[in-house]
Amino acid sequence: QLQLVESGGGLVQPGGSLRLSCELPGGTLGYYSISWARQISGRDREIISCMSSTGATAYVDSVKGRFTISADSDKNTVYLQMNSLKSEDTAVYYCAAGPRYFSSTVCLGGGMNYWGKGTLVTVSP
Repeated sequence: QLQLVESGGGLVQPGGSLRLSCELPGGTLGYYSISWARQISGRDREIISCMSSTGATAYVDSVKGRFTISADSDKNTVYLQMNSLKSEDTAVYYCAAGPRYFSSTVCLGGGMNYWGKGTLVTVSP
């Protein structure tokens, strides 16, 4: 069972930035597609960004241009840099791993096999 451990959540003011981390202890980044998802209170969980096993990236429109997914293979860690945060970005953020053969756009549609426990991001004055 692959483990994913998120960290970096917290309270940030509107317009601020935050970087989330997702470690894969015991896993190898290149074997998976990796996504970041979020669940806003009262809504379904939504995948917002993906990175394929080859490093291609994709984003949903609501975060495009503000969020950036990246990876450090030496640290076996994926990041989500979040800039220009808005109150509507308040959510629990999850990372997930899926099939190696998923493209970054296919990954946005779901099909992840392993999920972390999430980290809370609150955007508030």
